Amino acid sequence: MTKHQINGARRRVLQSLPALALANYLPNALAAGKEQPNIIFILADDLGHADLGVYGQTDFKTPHLDRLAADGIRFTQAYANSAVCSATRFALITGRYQYRLRGGLEEPIAGASDTIGLPPSHPTLPSLLKKQGYGTALIGKWHLGYLPTFGPLKSGYDSFFGNYGGAIDYFTHKPGVGPNVKEDLYEGEVPVHQIGYYTDLLGARAVDFVNKQQAGKPFLLSLHYTAPHWPWEGPGDEEISRNIDNIFHYDGGDLATYGRMVESLDASIGRVLAALEKKGLAENTIVIFTSDNGGERFSKTWPLTGQKTELLEGGIRVPAIVRWPGKVKAGQVSDQVAISMDWLPTLLAAAGGAPDPKFPSDGQNLLPILLGQARSNERTLLWRYKANAQRAIRSGNWKYLKIGKNEFLFDVVKDQRERANLAKRHPEVFAQLKAQWETWDKQMLPITADVRTHGVSGPVQADRYGVPASGSVPD
Repeated sequence: MTKHQINGARRRVLQSLPALALANYLPNALAAGKEQPNIIFILADDLGHADLGVYGQTDFKTPHLDRLAADGIRFTQAYANSAVCSATRFALITGRYQYRLRGGLEEPIAGASDTIGLPPSHPTLPSLLKKQGYGTALIGKWHLGYLPTFGPLKSGYDSFFGNYGGAIDYFTHKPGVGPNVKEDLYEGEVPVHQIGYYTDLLGARAVDFVNKQQAGKPFLLSLHYTAPHWPWEGPGDEEISRNIDNIFHYDGGDLATYGRMVESLDASIGRVLAALEKKGLAENTIVIFTSDNGGERFSKTWPLTGQKTELLEGGIRVPAIVRWPGKVKAGQVSDQVAISMDWLPTLLAAAGGAPDPKFPSDGQNLLPILLGQARSNERTLLWRYKANAQRAIRSGNWKYLKIGKNEFLFDVVKDQRERANLAKRHPEVFAQLKAQWETWDKQMLPITADVRTHGVSGPVQADRYGVPASGSVPD
């Protein structure tokens, strides 16, 4: 690499740390009197990068999400902010690196706490959209802290139906197993009991929400499914639900069951999109679909390696689809690098707003790219994960990765499977990215001994045979 190339790479890294240059590319996305768009943000849980037909899945079909991609733009290099669920959700709702908040350090949040959660005073996507006149609703998974201190109604949502924690059984709606475990299903802040497969319940509630909307009153609907997160239960598997002895369901599941779970998710989303169309609101509604982290044990992530809890590409690369009829040209496939925290500045720009200046976004406003007003640009993105002492930074096509005591440098565009370690061939790039990660890390909250983490260990998953039962290898 020449000195000129090194300096160029260094400039890209430094320019990425504050809100990026394109964040204010459009002073106001709503030129003179344009109607504000509705927003439906659909988040899957633990969906693999290649788990949709349009991304390469061939074992089962996802016609509704494939059609959504055909009608809009599909990103091939989209990332989650973390390799685990609640951490990504902090970044998604705040538009900032999750490591700026104590709750965002958890991998993931588990159990009630008066201190671990999203502070109600922190600006969020729904609270900022409310200032732009939006009605806001969350249907599905919250996972950003428990009552009475934290909750969606305290952080910008007008209404909520769903679960506060990280996972619930699809039939009992309990976060664990046994008669003494209480259901985690709420209407606002009040526990409720409903019968049905959870994916279907969430879709039905979303259809009801859409049917109540009227043109001219913009809304944000955050539709955050738990599918296809474990336990491994398809819509016809209530008998399995009655017989599991652990919510992690380590002794269950198979590819066929996983396929039914994803197909059920796709069908549920299809019903929501059909309701939007029937209501006459589809034309002016931005629909976004993505996942909170990479795939789990039955997911398809080809050609990537790694999975949830790992900073290999398979643990953080996710599908991402955007449809906005009349504004976003249909049939597009974009290689723009994107990440969860980009959606806040992007959607605020579409609504005519902007992030709170006291809490500037670490993400990039992608609206100019979505609208065809700007070309793809190189990014620098950074991650860390406590289990296995993982570090990662992607700058341009380069990626520095550390797992335990092993360090790597990959060209992740040319070498998607992260096999060819180029650290010795390009020592200057390796050193520069490693140093940049360390500089960035000092700006984030420290990872302390009390921070919870979760890794996949050898006793649980055979292909992780080198990882001890603690789920972590030493740094």
